Amino acid sequence: MNTTLPIKHDALPWAVKLLGSMLLVILLVLGFARLQGYSAKQTDAAAVWQRDLIFADGPEGSVVVMDAHSKQEIAKFEGEQGFLRSTLRALVRERRREGMGPEAPLNLIGRADGRLTLIDPTTRQRIDLEAFGASNAAVFANLRLAGVADSSISSKK
Repeated sequence: MNTTLPIKHDALPWAVKLLGSMLLVILLVLGFARLQGYSAKQTDAAAVWQRDLIFADGPEGSVVVMDAHSKQEIAKFEGEQGFLRSTLRALVRERRREGMGPEAPLNLIGRADGRLTLIDPTTRQRIDLEAFGASNAAVFANLRLAGVADSSISSKK
């Protein structure tokens, strides 16, 4: 007498089906929300200060920073300066793609909540500098008062 229990030959266990159904519902809700125009984009805090800066290649591979209004050199970065160079490279790449030159200034904006934003008004590209950490944002934050009352900065890294 051989008694065997009936084996259910379900391809997927109920837990996997439940998880798959939940994932599908979440994707459908998110897709519907996006189609309705919902965006999780955070609104910017009010601008507390703004400085228009021109970045140019200097001698021996340095990066020269000039105030866009006075045309005076306010800072000079020598050496590697990885974050500064990669940030500027991203903005310059967009300008080249759209056939624009490097002469237009970039806007460095300090916000009421302490965040910094670098905006290229010609391409409408923006980089939220605080997203890269305080030490990287400080590279640009130091440009706020650079050149004002002979407090120009020079950095070698």
